[in-house]
Amino acid sequence: MFETQIISLTFLLQLYLRKVFYVLRNSIGEFVVVMHGALKAIRTKSAEAQHGEESNNPEPTSVNYHFTRQCNYKCGFCFHTARTSFVLPLEEAKRGLQLLKDAGMEKINFSGGEPFLHQRGDFLGKLVQFSKEDLQLASVSIVSNGSLITENWFKKYGEYLDILAISCDSFDEETNAQIGRGSGRKSHLKNLYKVQSWCKKYKVAFKLNTVVNSYNVQENMSDHIRELAPIRWKVFQCLVIDGENAGENALREAEKFVISDAEFHQFLERHKDIEYLVPESNQKMRNSYLILDEYMRFLDCRDGKKDPSKSILDVGVRDAIQFSGFDEKMFLKRGGRYIWSKADMRLEW
Repeated sequence: MFETQIISLTFLLQLYLRKVFYVLRNSIGEFVVVMHGALKAIRTKSAEAQHGEESNNPEPTSVNYHFTRQCNYKCGFCFHTARTSFVLPLEEAKRGLQLLKDAGMEKINFSGGEPFLHQRGDFLGKLVQFSKEDLQLASVSIVSNGSLITENWFKKYGEYLDILAISCDSFDEETNAQIGRGSGRKSHLKNLYKVQSWCKKYKVAFKLNTVVNSYNVQENMSDHIRELAPIRWKVFQCLVIDGENAGENALREAEKFVISDAEFHQFLERHKDIEYLVPESNQKMRNSYLILDEYMRFLDCRDGKKDPSKSILDVGVRDAIQFSGFDEKMFLKRGGRYIWSKADMRLEW
């Protein structure tokens, strides 16, 4: 058994060394990031071998906090829908963030719903400032649809934000409308380019998220992506979650948006020349994120639905995270750890 464990460790090290040689060609900073992940994985594997069991207590290195479920868009495949209107009081949210920091959190990502909707973005801004200024987190990021962001928000809170990711599924307004990514007469694409320019002006790294689905799977976005030049372009395969976008009590019906694995790979192949493309299939995505809901409960998605833990505010991070269903190995495999602090990025502002 001991020999088997040694072989397993050797194989794991070989996998990481191959990735190390790849990233060395691109960036010393990226090399440091990968080595950190490799060493952590090896330490975890060694501990498992020592104790003869899998670890069920991963560190909350990178956490996604969906503090609101409310949104001004109606994307048909949304998998975190407006099932409640609850938002924690600011001081309770800060207390939870402090608990996560004390447990090992290095990166926080604020999402929704639409995170700029609550208190016109001021609640979000205060959390961003607290996370960077008080908690001194290496990375603070946001995922937004971009429709409610103002330049005044950047003036007030931009210095505390490392990365702003904007969701855009098509560069055709009609397709966006069919998906539900829009509100009133506002142009989603005009907002996208405007926010991208503010990110550059106020020194915030710009990121782009795209969900590949039946409405955009044949689209070629290469020219637009290169023009926007995000630090990362996350490309997700449309994911079905029972109770959110599928099933009897769901608020969305994602079935008509679902694509096959083959169709997803064809989309990726069409855009393979874009060096900052980061693909995430259903397999990679489902269990490789630490997700906190509006009550600060970890959500376990292993069974195709979201089973909540108890709140970290009630039982602490270590007890709650055992019920998160988090796959730390897949998190590292999909590139979940990268250069995520804008201070370490080689960006031309």
